[in-house]
Amino acid sequence: MGTVTFKGGIHPPDKKDLAANSPISDAKAPKIVVIPLSQHIGAPCNAVVSIGQEVKKGEVVGEASAFVSSPVHTSVSGKVVAIGEFPNAMGRMINSVVIENDGKEEWAALRDNPDYMSLSPEELKEKVKAAGIVGMGGAAFPTVVKLSPPKEKPIDAILLNGAECEPYLTADYRLMLEKPREIIEGLKITMRIRGVQKGYIGIEDNKPDAIAKMKEAAAGEPDISIVTCEVKYPQGAEKMLIKAALGREVPPRALPMDVGVVVQNVGTALAIYEAARFGKPLIERVVTVTGEGIKQPKNLMARIGSKVGDLIEECGGFKSGVAKVISGGPMMGFALSSLDVAVTKGTSGILVIPEETVTHTEEFGPCIRCGRCIDICPMGLMPSMLSVLSEKGFYEDAKEYNLFDCFECGSCAYVCPSKRPIVQLVRLAKSMVKP
Repeated sequence: MGTVTFKGGIHPPDKKDLAANSPISDAKAPKIVVIPLSQHIGAPCNAVVSIGQEVKKGEVVGEASAFVSSPVHTSVSGKVVAIGEFPNAMGRMINSVVIENDGKEEWAALRDNPDYMSLSPEELKEKVKAAGIVGMGGAAFPTVVKLSPPKEKPIDAILLNGAECEPYLTADYRLMLEKPREIIEGLKITMRIRGVQKGYIGIEDNKPDAIAKMKEAAAGEPDISIVTCEVKYPQGAEKMLIKAALGREVPPRALPMDVGVVVQNVGTALAIYEAARFGKPLIERVVTVTGEGIKQPKNLMARIGSKVGDLIEECGGFKSGVAKVISGGPMMGFALSSLDVAVTKGTSGILVIPEETVTHTEEFGPCIRCGRCIDICPMGLMPSMLSVLSEKGFYEDAKEYNLFDCFECGSCAYVCPSKRPIVQLVRLAKSMVKP
């Protein structure tokens, strides 16, 4: 079987060579961590600690307050020194727990259970829930919710996302090279929870060594297939990956479960394995710190709650003339206003952009109706029309052009000759109307 893909998409320079050869290394334990009580889609957590309280590493500091929510845990042992609002990466003030690290690295109870596959599906799902696992590809949707679809939505396939199509980012790539067997075990646990017989892992063909490692790890697992996908952005988007890897079309306004699929990131699969095997909560993740503006690009295993500035310092700091620091990748990430914001469960990368690569303009041109954005839109939308309607304030009319099917991949803005801020205009329209 050759490579598979979807209709549309673009081919931006991938720039992955900057950090791809940097093995995962442990970031230094921070002196202070700021643990946001909302790191996921859904209801924020309720703090269950108080100022002055001593906590152990991995202890719950925020309990889920609703079904669509996820608990949060401290990534260090130490003392709670503050509870209040702190800015997150998007500049929003989020209730957070601040903990001073005592350096003892004293864990809350962990227990190795090598016989974890003998646990019932419900017991395994409870471990995923208790560990606070969310989607680690960026969306941060609570994993236990994904694994609990309505009875009328039967699931027959689990698909792991190893595409990592965002330029520059290499966190998932390094995980597949360094922890392939653990990822396979996480997939098997997910399959057991849902009672599914078939598992798939989609990987872009610019990662041949990762494909080889995952195939080697999956040897002897006849129900698990490694699917090679064509290098194209946004191959890693759920609907695109499902179309490419499984040949199933997710209808407009529908979800993967509507076509019998649950999609998880490879990093999420690793976290599921660690929760089932050791009872380890999600308190750290791999973050790619990269870009032409950083001295030593690295893939760091960073504690949740670490400051972005600390990770940059660990990579040697900035080169001269830095224009932007982006949380995530260049296509779907967003510029940071401060380096004091915390790394969260959904932080996949920190991208440092030098001044010479940034085009500064306050003006953008009118739509010239060239049709480029329509040709490459992976969702088959008309981004040009959406941007014009939003620009003129016709937000309700934009809904008629399937406004909410846009997942803001940025491909349209990338190819626009008029440099129109199409994604920002789409976001504006979404904020002004109800789905």
